[in-house]
Amino acid sequence: MRDGRAEGSGRAFELLEPLVRAATVRVHAPSEGYESPGGNLSGPTWGSGFFVAPGWVLTCAHVVGEGGPAVRLAGRLVGITFQAGADGSSGTATGRVECVLPERLDEQRPGRRALWDLPDLALVRVLSPISHACVWLTDRAGPRLEEAAYFGCTEELGLSEITGRTTRLRGTAAGGAAIRLGDEDEIEAGMSGGPVVDLVRGEVIGVVKARRHGTGGGVAVSVAQLRTLPMTATGQTGLYRRVMQAHDLYHYDRHLSDYDSRRTWTDVHGELADLHGDRYGARERLDPTERTILCGLLAELPAPGSSEAVRALVEQARGEDSAATTPAPLAWRDGLGLLHDPPGADGESAAMLRYATGVSVAQHREPPSPGADEELWDWIRGTAVRLGRPLRRELAERRDRGLVERERRRRALAGQGAHGPARRAGGLPTGPSVLLQVWRHGWEPGYDWRVSTLAGPARPEWVDPVGAGVADSLDHLPRLPEPLRAALAEGFRRCDTHEAAALLEVAVEPELFGLAVDGWTVSGGVPVGVQRPVVFRHPYGDTGPVAARRWERVRFGPPLDQRADCAGGRPRSPSPEWLEALADHTVPVLCRAPDREPTLGALHFARGAGYGVAFCRTPPGDPGESCAPFHRGLREELAEAGRGAVLPVRLQALRARTHGGDPDAYWAVGTALVWDDPGRPLPEDEPLQGDL
Repeated sequence: MRDGRAEGSGRAFELLEPLVRAATVRVHAPSEGYESPGGNLSGPTWGSGFFVAPGWVLTCAHVVGEGGPAVRLAGRLVGITFQAGADGSSGTATGRVECVLPERLDEQRPGRRALWDLPDLALVRVLSPISHACVWLTDRAGPRLEEAAYFGCTEELGLSEITGRTTRLRGTAAGGAAIRLGDEDEIEAGMSGGPVVDLVRGEVIGVVKARRHGTGGGVAVSVAQLRTLPMTATGQTGLYRRVMQAHDLYHYDRHLSDYDSRRTWTDVHGELADLHGDRYGARERLDPTERTILCGLLAELPAPGSSEAVRALVEQARGEDSAATTPAPLAWRDGLGLLHDPPGADGESAAMLRYATGVSVAQHREPPSPGADEELWDWIRGTAVRLGRPLRRELAERRDRGLVERERRRRALAGQGAHGPARRAGGLPTGPSVLLQVWRHGWEPGYDWRVSTLAGPARPEWVDPVGAGVADSLDHLPRLPEPLRAALAEGFRRCDTHEAAALLEVAVEPELFGLAVDGWTVSGGVPVGVQRPVVFRHPYGDTGPVAARRWERVRFGPPLDQRADCAGGRPRSPSPEWLEALADHTVPVLCRAPDREPTLGALHFARGAGYGVAFCRTPPGDPGESCAPFHRGLREELAEAGRGAVLPVRLQALRARTHGGDPDAYWAVGTALVWDDPGRPLPEDEPLQGDL
């Protein structure tokens, strides 16, 4: 090669270059009129992109943002020039920007020539059926630091062409979201948005983002950041899994096709294995053909119900707990990416077959295509032949146990809907929850915060850290600090399911119960309190007999509201003795600012008296406004609820009504629910309070 790299990398580049060039596109302004199969290349180049699945182009957000800050990105039309035939002829098509990452780029963008915020990605949908090639995307959450190549559109001598250059990966940045490219060659203008390819494994690992000023090399974005696509208001991300399913089926179909003699990615992966001496076909790893078929068979099954479902099967296959991966795995193929280099002597092949066996007997949220799970099992059984009799016997036993368990669950859910209830009779989701802990600095302005995920009652001791940091202020923010927003979004990805969005628990001192957490926008353009139940918790739990008794009485109802910090609209300070004497099914209701007396003291007294459920609110700005509508509306809600178990979900519905502009629900603005569930214990560790 021109840069004198090793012969192996040079041969890998030669093998991969035709495949990558065929899938790489030029992004420009949309052409007027209809698509042109002849390939009219008029108009300046904005940047590059590449097909990741039929009809889907991945590029950088700053590429589709060409034209100034006044142009809205999501929904914008762009032009795509692509390789339309095996002879290298080009065509043009119109695409629509489906979404950008991060979402806030539609509202706030950097100035001219400034770097756009990570991950700086855009997913473009092509608006007409066209024939084109697609790249092979890595299933790993992070890249290996190997020889690589990057591709994109360059213009030399006035001609636009797709060019490839080689480099070496120099490391990662921004928590793995960015990949540092070596300085051996210069990234030219127009290559932004192009693919970065691992020359050892033959898979696309990144998207070219920026070049360094005054020197060579630059930065790329990890393609794993596609997992952070915006979530819907009802639960898990759907677009990512839809695109990855189409990606895997494309390569599966190309591999099985008898009508096309052109070299496929699977063919080249086999040649790369021979080139680098990989031990495909032995016990250690699946060979490229087996991997392509496995990904295709997994793609034919319904998507996993949650990230936790993927992770649980991975842990069973590895034989040990796996470290949390960021971004969280969302598709079945992502689980394969967590099984490279597993512990033990069996190797990747055995781990991946164990994982696939678990998927074949999983309780899917919707029925699979007829015979799809049986076809997967037949392939597993046939592939395991070369791995020895003990593994074949183990896989058969795993499948038999899985079928029995699936049938048991099916019978248990009979009469409760096709796929069972996501919540206990209208109550909260029973699975993992996201925990936000916030501590106010005692010696200076600001807050410490930490985001974790809790497994819930099934594994009460399980705590999985997501992120932590410091914020100057959390009150009345126009937007969240980016590290906190990113940590919450990752926590939701790990815990949400198809059926329900996970609970957000906010553990703070009572003076912070006025934080407008339900109004924060994390993803999807919808306030978090509309997307999911949000509750407050005291940072220190109370598991005494009185608290347990009151919790059960309120949970099964009927709950009885009791004004605790006002009488006839006038403030009052309740005594601990008065609170302790109230009936067990009482729900204290506080209508004044939680960080001021008498409400702050009332919250402490209520907790001391064993009340795990209470309502408070951030009052309106007008101190003369009556609290009667709030108390009246809340009393009606408690009466209609009939039991406390449904209160978090009913409050979420109220927030959705206010967000939708329902005047009859305006009384609920600012309402917060204190919900100290003893079945969801909080971590016992406390924040550091400074040096002594």
